[in-house]
Amino acid sequence: MIAISACLIGYKCRYDGKSKKNSAVIKLLESEKILPICPEQLGGLPTPRAPSNLVKGNGFDVLDGNAKVINIFGDDNTEAFIKGAYAALDMIRAHNIERCFLKGKSPSCGVDKKYLTGVMAALFIRKGYIVEEEVIT
Repeated sequence: MIAISACLIGYKCRYDGKSKKNSAVIKLLESEKILPICPEQLGGLPTPRAPSNLVKGNGFDVLDGNAKVINIFGDDNTEAFIKGAYAALDMIRAHNIERCFLKGKSPSCGVDKKYLTGVMAALFIRKGYIVEEEVIT
């Protein structure tokens, strides 16, 4: 079983209430059992919601208490992002998942070094999981 950012397979859970369906990822994983996850929803944030950004660091820095996740209105969503990351970690542990396909350019799921690693991606990496960014179509 593989965990995947829910928005990549059509779930309308992104900050803007839309999905980011990725047909290349779906095709790649069509023979796999998948567990869709959305850490921002798991952390209690609504959909849609104001977009958030990592401030003064990346997801690793957020986990260490040295950076924050702030939305465009200045609201601090750090606690929700951390809560959602740990809830997602509990889910992948419960399903014995070792590999994850995550949405790039996301303050939760991003694993692109150019953008910055997101909070959930950082947690998964720290815990030794295989974390891959989506296949770009």
